[in-house]
Parts: sequence; C-alpha cells; structure tokens
Amino acid sequence: MGNPQGWPGAENVQSSLFFESPEEIYARVFRELKPRTPLPHLVIEFCSFANADSFIRLEDGRLHVRISDLLAGAPALVTEALAHILLRKLYRRPVPRVYAHRYRLYLNRRDMRRQMHLVRQIRGRKFVSGPQGDFRNLEVIFEDLNQRFFNGLLGRPQLGWSRRPARGMLGHFDPSHNAIIISRIFDRESTPGLALEYVMFHEMLHLRFPVDHQGSRRRVHTREFREAEKQFPHLREAKEILKRL
Repeated sequence: MGNPQGWPGAENVQSSLFFESPEEIYARVFRELKPRTPLPHLVIEFCSFANADSFIRLEDGRLHVRISDLLAGAPALVTEALAHILLRKLYRRPVPRVYAHRYRLYLNRRDMRRQMHLVRQIRGRKFVSGPQGDFRNLEVIFEDLNQRFFNGLLGRPQLGWSRRPARGMLGHFDPSHNAIIISRIFDRESTPGLALEYVMFHEMLHLRFPVDHQGSRRRVHTREFREAEKQFPHLREAKEILKRL
C-alpha cells in the first residue's frame, strides 16, 4: 500500500495498523515506550469537548484516555500519532517530529478546521461582559480605531472585559464567537490609554488578517499583519508600557 494520505512516514507503517482498534493502537504504542512495564487497564473514551482536545492520566493502574469526538473518525495513522503524543508527554519523553507533524497536518485540513469552528460555536461557552467598564468603554475605543485605521469598514464584534485583571493574556480575539476580550487591567484610571488602544488595535488586526493555514503550519501573525501593526503611532512607547504592566 502506498501513502495516499500524504503523511510523513506513513509508507513505513505496517498495513496491520489500518485494522487496529484505538485500544490496540494505544496498547502497542505503550509497549513500544515501556516494554518492561505491564500494560495498565486501558480505557479510551471519545468525549463531546468544545475543542479538539485530548487528555491522558494514569491512576490506580488504570490508563484513562479522553479524546475529542471530533477525532472519532480519524485515520489510524492520526490515532497512532496522537497516542505517541499523549503517552510520551505522560512519561516525559520527547515527541518525534513525524508524529507531531502528522497530527497538526490532520487538524489543519480545511474540513477539520470547519468542524472545529462549528463545534466551538455550538458547544463552547463564551463570557462576554459587554463594552462598558468602570472607567472605559471598549465600543468607543473600537469605533475610534476603526475610523482612524480601517476606514470604518471593520464590522464590530462582541466586545468585553475579562473576568479578572489578567497580566498574562492582555487581549484576545475569538473567531468562533466573534468576540474581542480585553484584560480588566486596562479598566483603570492609572493605566495609560495608549496601551489599551494598542491592545485593541492588535486584536482588530486579527479581524482584518485571519490565521493563515499552510500544511501543518498555522501562522497567527502573518507578514501582512506585522506590516499593518507598524502603522500604529507610538508603537514602541505602547509596548514599553505593556512591559511595565
């Protein structure tokens, strides 16, 4: 059998792989990694997650694998790749590039991206507080930047503040729920307005320049994105303020 799927290394996989159940695949990969360790009781469960997430844990001699039902119909080669990823992370082993690449390549397929987008819309819950904060209104800031940099052509998404004044995630755009969420750390009189404007401008650029998918690569900040970001006045000053935050 050739390599009709086009995944790296597939031509070296024995044909018996295509007739293995997920349990058999995980058991085989476990024995490859831990040949001297008895196989734990293996439980594989496909769950209705809001993303293509998968989890694994070993507890009381029981190896429990929970996989997104988005992957229930994945080809055996992809299931094998995920088994290597999860088991190797569990036992703190490096994941060979071939498995990580194969798995990313599958998730980056257009049909899979469409499915994941729909599932996030249907199953995912998104807290959106609304634009009005204690001191600042995100809608006013959005519309001002829209007129100044986008000729007023960007459709306004949902706007809201984070539940807590997070410092690690200053802002993010969620395309599945069409929402921009800004950290409440900017909803303070003491926080310079320039920093908030820059974070909002950055998230608005994600509206203008969607994520670029090529093969297994996922580019969030494309060259066009970076060039457009340079148009923001006082860019260096804004970034220095964010560093101090």
